[in-house]
Amino acid sequence: MTEKTRIEVGLLLPTVPDARDRCVQRLGDLLKAKPGIETAHLADDKDKGPAQLCIHYDPDQLSISEVRDLARKAGLELDQRFGHLLLKMEPMHARQARTVESRARRIAGVLEAAASPAGVLRIEFDRQAIDEGALREEVKKTGVRIGPQSTPPQQAQPPQPAGKPSEKEHDHEHGGIFGENTELIFAGICGGLLLIGWLLSWTSISPWVPWGCYLTAYFFGGYFTFREAIENIRAGRFEIDFLMLVAAIGAATLGEWFEGALLLFLFSIGHALENYAMGRAKRAIEALAKLAPQTAVVRRDGKTQEVPVEELKVGDVVIVKPNERLPADGFVIKGEGSINQAPITGESVPVDKRAVDDPQLAAANADRLDPQYRAFAGTINGSGALEIQVTKLASESTLARVVQMVNEAETQKSPTQLFTDKFERYFVPAALALVVLLLFAGLVIAEPFSKSFYRAMAVLVAASPCALAISTPSAVLSGVARAARGGVLVKGGGPLENLGRLGAIAFDKTGTLTEGKPRLTDVMSSEGASEEDLLRVAVAVEKLSDHPLAAAVVEGGKERLKSGSDLQAQDVQSITGRGVKATVDGQPVYIGKDKLFAEIAGPPLPDSLRASIEKLKASGRTTMVVRRGEAYLGVLGLMDTPREAAKNVIVRLKELGIKRMIMLSGDNQQVASAVAQEVGIDEALGDLMPDDKVETIKKLSAQEGVAMVGDGVNDAPAMANATVGIAMGAAGSDVALETADVALMADDLNHLPFAVGLSRQTSRIIRQNLWFSLGMVAFLVPATVFGLQIGLAVVFHEGSTLLVVFNALRLLAYEVSPPNGRMRA
Repeated sequence: MTEKTRIEVGLLLPTVPDARDRCVQRLGDLLKAKPGIETAHLADDKDKGPAQLCIHYDPDQLSISEVRDLARKAGLELDQRFGHLLLKMEPMHARQARTVESRARRIAGVLEAAASPAGVLRIEFDRQAIDEGALREEVKKTGVRIGPQSTPPQQAQPPQPAGKPSEKEHDHEHGGIFGENTELIFAGICGGLLLIGWLLSWTSISPWVPWGCYLTAYFFGGYFTFREAIENIRAGRFEIDFLMLVAAIGAATLGEWFEGALLLFLFSIGHALENYAMGRAKRAIEALAKLAPQTAVVRRDGKTQEVPVEELKVGDVVIVKPNERLPADGFVIKGEGSINQAPITGESVPVDKRAVDDPQLAAANADRLDPQYRAFAGTINGSGALEIQVTKLASESTLARVVQMVNEAETQKSPTQLFTDKFERYFVPAALALVVLLLFAGLVIAEPFSKSFYRAMAVLVAASPCALAISTPSAVLSGVARAARGGVLVKGGGPLENLGRLGAIAFDKTGTLTEGKPRLTDVMSSEGASEEDLLRVAVAVEKLSDHPLAAAVVEGGKERLKSGSDLQAQDVQSITGRGVKATVDGQPVYIGKDKLFAEIAGPPLPDSLRASIEKLKASGRTTMVVRRGEAYLGVLGLMDTPREAAKNVIVRLKELGIKRMIMLSGDNQQVASAVAQEVGIDEALGDLMPDDKVETIKKLSAQEGVAMVGDGVNDAPAMANATVGIAMGAAGSDVALETADVALMADDLNHLPFAVGLSRQTSRIIRQNLWFSLGMVAFLVPATVFGLQIGLAVVFHEGSTLLVVFNALRLLAYEVSPPNGRMRA
């Protein structure tokens, strides 16, 4: 009989950025060849959240541990053979990005390539065919200008030898004599010559003079267009630049030098401004990488010294003076004060920090420390000096990983972008066929070839889908950049679009809508048992558990007992979703939900105790029954208080257009309903096991699409099945950072309306751009067929391109209004 197991793809292939990567399929194929494994495939979870590999195996041949060991070894084998490289480039046009992709794919050993207009190239390659250094050189040979690379993002660049230009300077040399502004300056010169030539044409001066101005304008306006057209042809693509060049040459052959120069001027100025716009989006993201300082003051062997941040080691103690940026992730071991965490988490108010009580214990549990102890690279210290023990290398800091993920997100295409790319593949050949037919219009209607040729050139201009090509990536890049600046990590255009279209959000209760720190509120002992005896047994067992409810029992029990329990518990075992079992003084002890005691051997719950349980449940308490041996000691009541922001956040989400909000909880229905009513949620589902949450999310996703908001750890399966998974507090949790499609870096619900509002605004702008660009093509093509001049066609064509770009750039200025206010951009 075949059995199944699931393993997160990220654990097997840590360097693979996306579940759709070919390495995931290769991993499945590699495992299928192993004896005892029937098949291995990507789990059908709609590619959301932490992607999982589902492995079908024969339990008679392999144990589950052997299956997992085989999977890890296969993943390591693939990880060592296939590499994934992110390269920084100069910002470019969307059409150039596609050309870069095509040329990169032609390099021997490259398996896949994806480029972003904001200047990121992601390449998957076979290390047996080419190594990383050779691949970089081959990419440079194709003409792609690679910017300075650094791992981690904040790492200082090594000093350049005397007389040798840096890579950045080298880039500028390639850009032209005026550096990165050369294209814009050339376009301006072209426009100036065009104007001079047009003004001189109205005077009695020799016609050769204005013609000379137009000819020179051709050079300056067509220089970059010609260069890009050649690069596209070398990559096997006939892009819009080539079409514009042909149209301009066609106008010149007809003696329409002014109109040809006007075409090149508007096209080149449009290109230059589009490049500037993409540069703005890119710079908004690159600003993140510059947050951390280049050096740190570290105490080693009793002495302080200044070292580059990349030389910091885990366990080092760094000294941060007032108003300085923190150089590394870690926890405070000396001093207290406030830290401005806005650059990482987006929190508007500085967060108070203080030193941990036990640095050794804190170092062993760094990921579980409370926010008041933790610190992140790139954040800004307040007025108090702090000493921070480093917990992560510079390349592994939260800031470094956010920058890396944002760069990867830039290359992930949204559903609309995939649609426009597919549309262009069919539309461009159809437009070219129409142009060829129009060249022979003279065979059907009585007109000279010159007129047919002119009309065909005008249609060439009109049918070039420039605005369509840039409409979606410009909006996605601006949205991702604005989100990152606001403490929200969006992993690509897909989640950004999907979140903006959803009308339903499901919330985990504990730790999301509530504080996640329940407290002991009620202690009801049974007949024949004392409250002290009940608490001593409960504290002895629960202090060995790491469950939040256990911590609340221990803390509350100690307060009531005035001291800890003198009993010792052994053999503690968790009963998933029900409770815990242990041994105290040689007797078995069970602590858990009332349902647990209907499933285990022993006497049923007494009626009096059941009445107490029902009373506590009716008041919204979570109940924990305690039984020692055959005797029921009593019931404990705990309550998790809602977050202060929860009620207001629900109101703001309704204002944004979220029509349906559901709360999912493992607590009993009465508790779930009580919390839901308090925060303003209409639907609450309680008594849910983890599998029940997954099934609920699957049903909601099938009905209308739903976003799932949780902590990214316990809620990972539910988020994986949601249309969009949203993790809170991702800055403090590596798992949360990896898990979700959208990560709220701060553990603050107030960032959720910002994320939803930004996504909705992005979706609106994408729709506006899409309809406007398609509408402009639909208008211009028939208009030019029926006689619209090239000059006007160019004005409309390039004007539409710039409009969609600047419409998208509005997202960079997106702001969230105060609570109870509306969002705006």
